[in-house]
Amino acid sequence: MKPPLVLIGHGTHDETGVAEFGRFVHRLRCRLDGVVADVTGGFITKARPPLSDSITSLVARGHHHLIALPLSLTNDRRALGDIPGTLALEQERHPTLGYDLARPLGPDLRVLELLAERLADAQADMPHLVRTEPFRLTDEEPERITPGETAIVLVGHGSTNVSVNAEVHRVSRLFWETHAAEFLTVETAYVSHARPGVPGGLERCRRLGAKRVIVLPYLLFAGGVLERIWAQALAYGANHEGIDIRCAEVIGDCEGLADVVIDRYEEALSDAAEWSARQRVRQALTVQRFPRSRSTTTYAEEPTPV
Repeated sequence: MKPPLVLIGHGTHDETGVAEFGRFVHRLRCRLDGVVADVTGGFITKARPPLSDSITSLVARGHHHLIALPLSLTNDRRALGDIPGTLALEQERHPTLGYDLARPLGPDLRVLELLAERLADAQADMPHLVRTEPFRLTDEEPERITPGETAIVLVGHGSTNVSVNAEVHRVSRLFWETHAAEFLTVETAYVSHARPGVPGGLERCRRLGAKRVIVLPYLLFAGGVLERIWAQALAYGANHEGIDIRCAEVIGDCEGLADVVIDRYEEALSDAAEWSARQRVRQALTVQRFPRSRSTTTYAEEPTPV
C-alpha cells in the first residue's frame, strides 16, 4: 500500500470553496481506494480542517510517512503559507513522521486543457450575436461576432511576488498559442496585489477592438474570489456599451484535475525512491573508497613479571 496523500489547500473563509475542496478530496479518495493508504486534506490558515488535525489523525492510525501536495496553480508561498515550516513543526510534534513534498499543479498542459473546456462551455452558453440596444425593436440584422473579434482575459489571484505574477502571464501566453489562437488576444489580469486588475484587463481588450470579452478565471474552486471577478467584470460591462462581457467557470472538482494531482503524487514517490537509491549508492562508494582500516598502533612490550 502506498503512503497517504495529504492535500494542502489555500486557506479561505468562504464556505463554497471549502466545500468544493472537500468534495475533491473525496473524489481522490474514491479514485485511489485500495492503492493509497489514505487521502485527506487540510488548510494551513483560515479554514477547517486545519492541516495539523489531518496529520495527527493519520499518525494516530499508524501512518508515519506521507506525501504532501500543495493544491495550488502557482508556487505562491505567501498565499499558501509556510508549508515546509508547518510540516517541520508537525515533525516536532510527531518525531516518527516523515514526508515528501510534491510540486504544485500548474502550469500543466492538462490544466490548460481544462481551461479550454471552461472557455468552450462559456461560448456554448452565449449567443453569437451582439445586442446593440436591448429592449429596442429593430429590423436591422444584429452584428455577428467572430472569434477574431473576441478576446479572453485570464484572471489569476495576484501576488506581491513578481515571479508568481509572471507565471500567470506565462500561462496566458501558453493558453493563447495552444488553445485560443483564433481569438483576438489573451490578456492577463489579477484580482488583487498586482496590475492590471479585472477592469484594466477588459479595457485593454476594448482598446484592441474586441466586441466580446470572455473572462476566464485561473482558479481551482468557486468562492468569494470568483464572485469578485464576476462582479468587477459585469460592472465594467454595465458602464461600457457595445462590448459583450461573459464570464467562464473555474476549473472545479473534476476528473481532469484529479488526473493531474495523481500524477504529481506518483512523481513525488518516484523522486523519493530515486533519491533513496542515490543515497545508498553514495554510501556504498564511500565504504569502498574509505574502508575501515585495521589499527596499526604498536605498544611497548611490558616486562614479564618474575
